Amino acid sequence: MTEPFVVCDNLVKIYKVADLEIVALQGLDLVVDRGEMMGIVGSSGSGKSTLLNILGGLDRPSAGRVSVGGTDLVKLSSVGLTRYRRRRVGFVWQQVSRNLIPYLTARENVELPMTIAGYSRGQKRKRSEELLDAVGLSDRAGHRLAQMSGGEQQRIAIGVALAHEPSLLLADEPTGEMDSATGQMIFETLRRINAAYGLTTIIVTHDPRIAGQVDRVVAIRDGRTSSEIVRQVSQIVKAMVGNQSEAEAREVEEEAVHYEEYVVLDGAGRLQLPRDYLEKLGIRDRATLELAEDAILVRPTDRQASGVAAGREREIEAASLFRDDEPPPPRRRSRVLTTIRRLSSRMAGRKGTKRKQSR
Repeated sequence: MTEPFVVCDNLVKIYKVADLEIVALQGLDLVVDRGEMMGIVGSSGSGKSTLLNILGGLDRPSAGRVSVGGTDLVKLSSVGLTRYRRRRVGFVWQQVSRNLIPYLTARENVELPMTIAGYSRGQKRKRSEELLDAVGLSDRAGHRLAQMSGGEQQRIAIGVALAHEPSLLLADEPTGEMDSATGQMIFETLRRINAAYGLTTIIVTHDPRIAGQVDRVVAIRDGRTSSEIVRQVSQIVKAMVGNQSEAEAREVEEEAVHYEEYVVLDGAGRLQLPRDYLEKLGIRDRATLELAEDAILVRPTDRQASGVAAGREREIEAASLFRDDEPPPPRRRSRVLTTIRRLSSRMAGRKGTKRKQSR
């Protein structure tokens, strides 16, 4: 069994702002296999970008362990961390201004990291042509940013991130400022790059389509991994699409794919139960556990259970009352109809009296 490429063990990150301490990560555990394409989702402030910064060597954890490709990032010196960041990590940011230099052409942008790394002129030209072709923009090599669309600029940014041949690609909201069609094109480019170069790819995003684009989606809540969704394609289907084109294979796989959702346990056996489950059962600060033959049962305490039962009784009682948007019960309906008939007969009588008077 191969060793995982990324390992985060009980990762903690605390930021100090004035006299306040903000806990961004609190005991996060994560394992990513080599060559895996993974998405990370979560609400604002959940710790997604903090995790990406630590994996990219832009920040250090306050506690815990993080290793990438067998290198313990916590033990690296500042110089070692800079060297790791320059040689082994590629970044794609949401803002194009962080990825590209506007007065350079597409080819010059891609070649710039290689110039800094000391590549020869021939090596730079060969590598840039290869990468521009990989992102589908070899015909735009001589264009500057002002001559390209936002989607084209982001694809050039992917080429820049791969220029120095990294082993880890980190993308922070790469489709955040794009429409659906352009965002889909960016995801397809990242997927194609991941398959072609065997690149471990981690994408932080709010895009709800991410589950259909990656191998696995991990959700972070309150600084910990809470759940994950794994994309499954049967081995039979994989064998069937082996000799087909990429587009045809993708279409067949999408028809046969299914998703498995799991709750993630950390190293101490802790897990985060879905909030809607807890609210439905009335579980707040404590619960009871029961070991069954093939399961662990989590139940509300007696007091919480009685409160939920009372609440359900009130809901049933309220639902049984007559509402304006529902037809009245049979007895009430008959009374309503009788009243309408009486009013109609009275109105008819009044009209007849007026006619006699007019005569």
